Amino acid sequence: MPRRALLLLLLPALLAACDKLEFPGRNKKDAKPPPVTLLLTAEDLRQVGFSDRAQGPVITGSVQPERRADLRAEVSSVVLQVLKDNGESVRRGDLLVRLDDTAIRDSLASAQESVRAIGQAFDQAERQVQRLKTLQAQGMTSMQALEDAEVRRNNAQSDLVAARARVVSARQMLQRTEVRAPFDGVVSDRKVSGGDTAQIGKELLKVIDPRSMRLEGLVSADRMHELKIGQRVAFRVNGYPQTDFAGTVKRIDAAANATTRQVEVFVAFSGTEMPRVAGLYAEGRVETGSTRVLTVPESAVVRNGDQTHVWRVQGQSIQKSPVQLGERDVRQALYPVVAGLAEGERILRSPSTALVDGQKVEFAAAVAAGSAPAPKP
Repeated sequence: MPRRALLLLLLPALLAACDKLEFPGRNKKDAKPPPVTLLLTAEDLRQVGFSDRAQGPVITGSVQPERRADLRAEVSSVVLQVLKDNGESVRRGDLLVRLDDTAIRDSLASAQESVRAIGQAFDQAERQVQRLKTLQAQGMTSMQALEDAEVRRNNAQSDLVAARARVVSARQMLQRTEVRAPFDGVVSDRKVSGGDTAQIGKELLKVIDPRSMRLEGLVSADRMHELKIGQRVAFRVNGYPQTDFAGTVKRIDAAANATTRQVEVFVAFSGTEMPRVAGLYAEGRVETGSTRVLTVPESAVVRNGDQTHVWRVQGQSIQKSPVQLGERDVRQALYPVVAGLAEGERILRSPSTALVDGQKVEFAAAVAAGSAPAPKP
């Protein structure tokens, strides 16, 4: 074979071999840049330490007012006007709903007229009795006539009493066409509008007293033996993420729910701070005791499927450290550490998702000097 043809055959192989060689300073397109160095401050770190953890049954439920009224129609009539809407404040005695009272006013007028007519008949029957008594004393009339007159007078008297009762009933019905607030509070649920037909018993609106809020919660019946009146309850309310509420057990239901096997517990708020909105979800714990345990904040915990880990600061780098955690403390948003961390170790308070195991870190001057105060447990 000629030498020129041999070189042409070997040239592609030589080029492929050269492409596989690594030369100093040569950048490959698929090479990944090293992770950036993290700059940490005292606010980025959390020192693992012990904290008091409440022990006791978990309680879940909602915030509900103790004083609440479901105002319903007591007469069958048409709704003429609704003067208050949801969220509006009301004072005791304020007019809330006005019903059509035309038919009831006619009934009242008829009952009053009956009282007038029957009253006249009774007066006449009474005068007749008195005349017959005088004549009978003089022997000018019989005893039978006097007795018949007394019967007519007594019947008229009974009719008069019945007529007066109808007047009282009509006046009460007339008053019930005006639905008024039973106490100072807020309209929470308006059910009707002008023009609706309200049958007896139809719900018109609800009024609640926002100053009487309490936690109406449920506790597992298995933990009922731990419950006592007056126990402290710590809980959080949905919508108030930064507020820890406290209360005391005021009442424990005498029967468990047949379906859920839970016991209802009523908790009164301690102090004047309480939510002003009813129906908010609440979760906490009835404190029957406390213990000191090693804890980490919920924000520092990273979950990946069934695996749980935190980012621990070790020297000048961070390490991905698997941990075993206990049941979350709903009030303090802390997890007790079962295994994986020791007291005094530093972890990232709120790690991002772009961290790399072994990534280098730098500390701000206060952290590096160790002058930063230890984060609160």
